[in-house]
Amino acid sequence: MERFKQHVDKRVLFINNVLNPSVVARAADRLIANEIIDEYIFVSQHADNALEHFGLSREALGKGYNYSIAELVSIFLCSTKYLAHFSSDTTITEDVAPHWLSDATSLLAEQGEVSVVNLTWDQKYSEALKDSDYQDDNYFYGYGFSDQMYVIEVEEFNKKIYDFEHPASERYPKYAGALFEKRVDSYMRVNARIRATYRHASYIHKNFPKPNTIRRWIWTQLNKPQN
Repeated sequence: MERFKQHVDKRVLFINNVLNPSVVARAADRLIANEIIDEYIFVSQHADNALEHFGLSREALGKGYNYSIAELVSIFLCSTKYLAHFSSDTTITEDVAPHWLSDATSLLAEQGEVSVVNLTWDQKYSEALKDSDYQDDNYFYGYGFSDQMYVIEVEEFNKKIYDFEHPASERYPKYAGALFEKRVDSYMRVNARIRATYRHASYIHKNFPKPNTIRRWIWTQLNKPQN
């Protein structure tokens, strides 16, 4: 997310569900030294406070806990007006302009019915159009939410809004239980809150084999030469 560097106050890496925190911290320290991130946070250190704040519990999240807690902690700890979230297996395509993030926050400020702004997923523009209810020159508008990538106003999401249910939200994978993105989708549908999906650029989401990918990432960071 280097291209957004001039348009954000802080770039924070949230570290969750790792076997060797000290090793991962050393790798994250290299990211700070190379000015790739500004800070890193271990999710487990703030999980209980975040759950209490949102009126949730590990039991309530069930199988969705590991798919939800990093997002909840990031919102709970966020001190800025807006939050841009990218999951660890999400990247942006070359056609995303550096100023897009500022444009996204401007849209949230100007259009009161919009709760979430995101890029189109995996260059599936026809699918994004099909999922929308209406559009303008730059965005598709409609229901839906993904935890892969989103821009939100923190005040709205830093409340106890995660206990809504909606039949359409049952489309989320059963193996993940009542996870964060399912809860957000339900909240938005019940309260007629919509998302705006950018029509002209995309993010790419790719699931990586976790053990090999993590080991490769740590090795790269620990062996990267200092600037």
